[in-house]
Amino acid sequence: MFDYILNVSGYVLEGSLVTFQLYLVTAIFSVILGVLGALGKISKIPLLESILSFYTWVFRGTPLLLQLFFAYYGLPVLGITLEPFPAAALTFIVNYGAYFTEIFRGGIESIGDGQYEAAKVLGMNYRQTMSRIIIPQTVKRVLPATSNEAINLVKDSALVAVIGLGDLLRAAKVAVTRDFSIIPFIIAAVFYLIISSVIVTVFRKLEEKYSVYE
Repeated sequence: MFDYILNVSGYVLEGSLVTFQLYLVTAIFSVILGVLGALGKISKIPLLESILSFYTWVFRGTPLLLQLFFAYYGLPVLGITLEPFPAAALTFIVNYGAYFTEIFRGGIESIGDGQYEAAKVLGMNYRQTMSRIIIPQTVKRVLPATSNEAINLVKDSALVAVIGLGDLLRAAKVAVTRDFSIIPFIIAAVFYLIISSVIVTVFRKLEEKYSVYE
């Protein structure tokens, strides 16, 4: 039994590498997209605000699975064909970027006008005000919501199995079908719990670090 568990764990671990890659790519680029989107929504440029509002409305208001199907099965109809991983990465980045846009926008707008006025009195320009005063306080305020999205991303990554991407869950499913045993699913659950626990710990440390800005 121990040898079987060890062998299945190795097989599931191979699938988890795809999950890690997708998670890392999505986490990096969706946060960047979210920051740019948030700055655009508070820019007071009507056209840009309208475009970004439409973007967040569409991608927050439709299922992630539907968006994944559109990227992988729908785009070829328009002459754009993507391999499973690029299709999944594009979908996840754009989807989570929409959520982060609203999270970051809310965080920035929660900072009182007095902070901007104080920075102006100190002779700071817009860039200095944002980098030294507004952004550090915003980071502290958005960490809980960002942590939730980071954990959701781990679980949502399992959706890529429907387009044939060999992620952690798909590897476990193949092992279950092959061996007629539920042990691979249990092992997959343990992997997901470990990943989620690591993320929670990282964000807890970040909250402690930025607590000085409250």
